[in-house]
Amino acid sequence: MPTSKLEQLLDRVYKAPVPELSDLEHLLSLTDEKEIEELHAAADWVRREYAGDGILLRGIVEFSSYCKNTCHYCGLNKQNNSLSRFRMTKDEILESTGHIASCGIRTVVLQSGEDDDFSPSLIAEIVRDIKTNFGMAVTLSVGEQSREEYKLWKQAGADRYLLKIETTDEALYSALHPGMSLRNRVRCLEDLKSLGYEVGSGIIVGLKGQTIRSIARDILFFKQQEFDMIGIGPFIPHPKTQLGAEARGDAAMTLKVLAVTRLVTRNAHLPATTALGSMGKDFRIDGLKAGANVLMPNFTPQPYKKLYEIYPGKRCNTEAAGLCSSCMEDMVRSLHRTIDYSTGGSLKHHGGFTNA
Repeated sequence: MPTSKLEQLLDRVYKAPVPELSDLEHLLSLTDEKEIEELHAAADWVRREYAGDGILLRGIVEFSSYCKNTCHYCGLNKQNNSLSRFRMTKDEILESTGHIASCGIRTVVLQSGEDDDFSPSLIAEIVRDIKTNFGMAVTLSVGEQSREEYKLWKQAGADRYLLKIETTDEALYSALHPGMSLRNRVRCLEDLKSLGYEVGSGIIVGLKGQTIRSIARDILFFKQQEFDMIGIGPFIPHPKTQLGAEARGDAAMTLKVLAVTRLVTRNAHLPATTALGSMGKDFRIDGLKAGANVLMPNFTPQPYKKLYEIYPGKRCNTEAAGLCSSCMEDMVRSLHRTIDYSTGGSLKHHGGFTNA
């Protein structure tokens, strides 16, 4: 039975169908190191109960750095004229996916900016070929699209879709995303869910204008939407963006958000994000101790890998494709956990630990 006030709070947040906003704010505001350790330990326990000790690997291929948007935090935004843009060919994407499969990883994440010149039909063709040739789970992360395009890709065999909400604060969302709306972002997420995708979302921690309360509301949104995966990473400013002069997000705060998200959502897949590993120290191992159960090695081939510059200083950005998967294995061993080489389907849809 919980004894201390913090233990009672952690227990209350974990058990509540819908936690109180003030309780989440309290946890996100913790400053005492021992209390933060207790929060992380509680999240790690929930992770073990709902996701097991296996750490899933998802291989990423970043296939186009072209983007039509002007998001103030992103180095791919179309106003960044200093960026050398690229667009991989179908054959290059399939070759990279084959590399992922040869490493025993059974999920590929195809990610790009919102590139209108990369046709929806070509993406569908690539998805079909991946399913036919490699039998892998396919996750798409290509931004806001129409329901018809999402349907086309689902029919081609796409299994999952990642679309970060970034923030549920409508005014902040509008300020950060000129010409875009929170309403349409939510529409996209609802379309994806209704079409049968496993859906992932998430936020950036440390954005200018963000507050503890807005983050707490974001976490309640995750709970309400029952996302299958939630990505939480720190803000890292890109010098060629409108937020280039702002301070970067705080790793400790990001880890608290990750831990509270695990307590509240329980059975979502939570990655220790690349951004968390790109802050001088590699904080991904801390993320894996604070509720995370997924790592995402990058298989984008050079020279493209170093050109996909959402933020500067991305970990392993100059290495050959896939090399970071070996260091991830070392990281997992140091935690006395194991790599899970399954496709790692939704913990919600399959009612337990990851499926084969």
